[in-house]
Amino acid sequence: MQSLREFVLPGGSPDAARFHVARTIARRAERELWRLHRVEAQPAPLLQWINRLSDLLFALALWSNERQGVRETPVDYTQ
Repeated sequence: MQSLREFVLPGGSPDAARFHVARTIARRAERELWRLHRVEAQPAPLLQWINRLSDLLFALALWSNERQGVRETPVDYTQ
């Protein structure tokens, strides 16, 4: 897999889109966990794990697109 050199839009193949949706849910859970952490301390490994989970799901989305021959769509900031 090539290294990513620009921001890309979520989507692509159906499988990659599902990974992106799962990543969105994981990020939402991470924000909620940090909110809870401010009130009641959460274990550091849990906070690290939830952060790495969204990274993994993003990487799996990129891998899925590459595997299926779908090109990533870079963000077009000119529009």
